[in-house]
Amino acid sequence: MSEERDRALEAAMSKIRKEYGDGAVMRLGEASHLSVEVIPTGSLALDRALGVGGIPRGRVSEIYGPEASGKTTVCQHI
Repeated sequence: MSEERDRALEAAMSKIRKEYGDGAVMRLGEASHLSVEVIPTGSLALDRALGVGGIPRGRVSEIYGPEASGKTTVCQHI
């Protein structure tokens, strides 16, 4: 990323953290261990990819993807 884009992203993330607290937003791969209650998805691979072991309780989680990619099936399974 360009230096200007990095600064803009960091400024936006800083505002979100200030408004909603640490853990509200993070970069992919950021080594952060949060202790939050989760709802396991039933898929070990998905739980690992989410970073906290499932869907965090009390937070908004968005599941998105192309048409017919299994979004509804995942949601119904959870």
